[in-house]
Amino acid sequence: MTQTTEQQRQARKVLLASFIGTTFEWYDFFIYASAAALVFAPLFFPDVSDLVGQLAAFSTFAVGFIARPIGGLVVGHFGDRVGRKSMLVFCLLSMGIATVLIGCLPTYHDIGIWAPILLVVLRIFQGIGVGGEWGGAVLMAVEYAPPNRRGLYGGFVQIGTPAGLILANIAFLGALALVPEDQFLVWGWRVPFLLSAILVIIGLVIRLQIEETPIYASAKRRDTSGERLPILEVLKSHWRPVITGGLAHSSTTMIGYVLIAYILSYGVGVLGMAKSTMVTLVLVASAVWLLTCLIFAAWSDRLGRRRIYIAGSIAALAWVFPFFLLIDTMNVWLMGVALIGLALALAAMYSPIAALLSELFPTRVRYTGNSLSYQVGTLFGGAFVPVIATSLYHAFGTSMAVSAYMFISVLIGFLAILFVPETSRIDIN
Repeated sequence: MTQTTEQQRQARKVLLASFIGTTFEWYDFFIYASAAALVFAPLFFPDVSDLVGQLAAFSTFAVGFIARPIGGLVVGHFGDRVGRKSMLVFCLLSMGIATVLIGCLPTYHDIGIWAPILLVVLRIFQGIGVGGEWGGAVLMAVEYAPPNRRGLYGGFVQIGTPAGLILANIAFLGALALVPEDQFLVWGWRVPFLLSAILVIIGLVIRLQIEETPIYASAKRRDTSGERLPILEVLKSHWRPVITGGLAHSSTTMIGYVLIAYILSYGVGVLGMAKSTMVTLVLVASAVWLLTCLIFAAWSDRLGRRRIYIAGSIAALAWVFPFFLLIDTMNVWLMGVALIGLALALAAMYSPIAALLSELFPTRVRYTGNSLSYQVGTLFGGAFVPVIATSLYHAFGTSMAVSAYMFISVLIGFLAILFVPETSRIDIN
């Protein structure tokens, strides 16, 4: 299909909107993780021990993962019935408003038990927003893309994850550096949340300027009634790609949360490294992840989605044991090599997922199908990574137990992708 000049112009707008919108959504999601680690325990759970308070704070973070599949299903349903654009606007507002309200939330000292209750409610809305965001942003990019560039266009959504992570870490490091320590718990922690208001306005202005994808508009003209319950159609006729695609994605999620979450805890809590050192190393690895993701996404258009993913999973299988051996040296340069190597393997596995999952489903249920597959993979692959990894280390007393867990998880993804058809050459109209 040859694109008109207007479609090409819209496609460029969509790429910008997909990247910026996804970046801002992940910024909101990740600043919550930083706040849960740094301030939420004393502010919202002060009447329990430090350990219980920290576990409670991290539990509110996990609530977001549980809400994400719900967001994927609900938003996916209306995205298939109503359209992609309107749902992306809803997701941006849901995530952004919830994040700003968290920044305004009274603490336990001010309103008692209502403070943690409201925190959980707002976290649920964050999870719903990010759960519906990915599927819609991917579809806007992939459905606007020329047939031979769907992987590259989908890659612009994928780089929103490391970009959001980088912004979130910079925001909190900036707040920690600029706000006096005695004031950080009083008001300084709120600044990164309140800054989200600016990001939401920027993202909203951009998203309101884009149009519905031609592929979806054409499908609606052919079938004006649409699929009444897309989820039933997906579970009835497309359950196999939901499972295989979700399992493939679960491995990328596991690696991602080892890279951005567990390794911080391990480096600071077990190895005794300075927090600033570990955050800097993660930022460098995230930058490598971001810069190489588009390269691998473009290669997936030429070489195939499965081939790029398989190459990344083989690299990950070979790297997971040397990874912790290098981390355990506590040599900053060798630790950097370990994280960059893992980031490269992650980029290769993660980059084709956007186009791959979208291409597995027909247009009339594509939003529901790709969202369900992606969020199921995220739930099983990422939600419990810090808990599992921490438990394994304390049970066996060696990081090799964590490497074994990573190996098994990547192997599951490798086996799953073998049952996924190559989709880079199919017609998705």
